[in-house]
Amino acid sequence: MGFFDVLDILGTIAFAISGALMAIKREMDVFGIFIVAFVTALGGGILRDVFIGNTPVWWMGHFYVVHFVSISVFLAIVFRNKIYFLVKSLFIFDTVGLAIFTISGVQIGVAADLDPAVSVVLGIMTGCFGGVIRDILCNEIPIIFRKEIYALASLAGGVCFIILYSMNFDKNISYISTILLVVVIRVLAVRFSISLPTYSIKKK
Repeated sequence: MGFFDVLDILGTIAFAISGALMAIKREMDVFGIFIVAFVTALGGGILRDVFIGNTPVWWMGHFYVVHFVSISVFLAIVFRNKIYFLVKSLFIFDTVGLAIFTISGVQIGVAADLDPAVSVVLGIMTGCFGGVIRDILCNEIPIIFRKEIYALASLAGGVCFIILYSMNFDKNISYISTILLVVVIRVLAVRFSISLPTYSIKKK
């Protein structure tokens, strides 16, 4: 198991726990909690694979990830009253997961000889769309459509990885650099309340 595989597992666990916590907050049953955790962790990758015709989708050939999702759901349920104290830690893991899955999507696009811009879009989809499905299932406005700098961090990470890849940088350096960039953007945006502008229609 390589360095990226370990990071990928950590990202899967972080996303699964965030999905499970959202479902618990909505007072769903065990099945609902598992489904929300599952789509949060793997939904982006499933959509990516379907769009590029890469079937069976990735997780079906790597079923061990379902075990990690199941373990994450179990831990979230058992420690549901204590785990909220780890919100800051989960934020970091979620951000690292965003970076890792962004890289994963970009890599698959590059391997399929797609245009670099398309590869970056696949990266954003892989990193963000699990959370979109989670929020829709939980009757929330998806985080990437609100003010938080989330999809933009994924975009920056995808572009960074494409540039480093095209310059033939060592893979591990490219991984670490991309992850650090996404983490720094997310942390700074939250720390200093940096967000995209929102618009509304004034009532007369």
